[in-house]
Amino acid sequence: MKGFEDLEVWKEARTLRKIISELCNSFPSEEKYKLIDQILRSSRSVTANIAEGHGRFHFQENIQFCRQARGSLTETLDHLLCAFDEEYIGEAELNTLKQQYSLVLRLLNGYISYLKKRKSDTIAKIETN
Repeated sequence: MKGFEDLEVWKEARTLRKIISELCNSFPSEEKYKLIDQILRSSRSVTANIAEGHGRFHFQENIQFCRQARGSLTETLDHLLCAFDEEYIGEAELNTLKQQYSLVLRLLNGYISYLKKRKSDTIAKIETN
């Protein structure tokens, strides 16, 4: 079995996390314990939940952690919209980040579907034996 670092969804979520981390360096210092803290935590939660789910034995647990990752991903987008509203980032930068967000969301939904199918196939195999 491959490690979580080999998952395309984790790689793309990592890319988003790294971009956001660099982006936060340009935010005003008064946001250090506000928006910066929130957006860093939510973006880190995406990759962390994918990794933690991958380390679980049961498909359902992995699926649940991926759902939590999806929630954190959506929270990250909301924080990016706040950064845009506060004029910390421009529209072009927001659109680029939204594209990466959409890619991660698509991959994450695909991974969840894959896990659900694997779970279903495993149950069917057990029931036929």
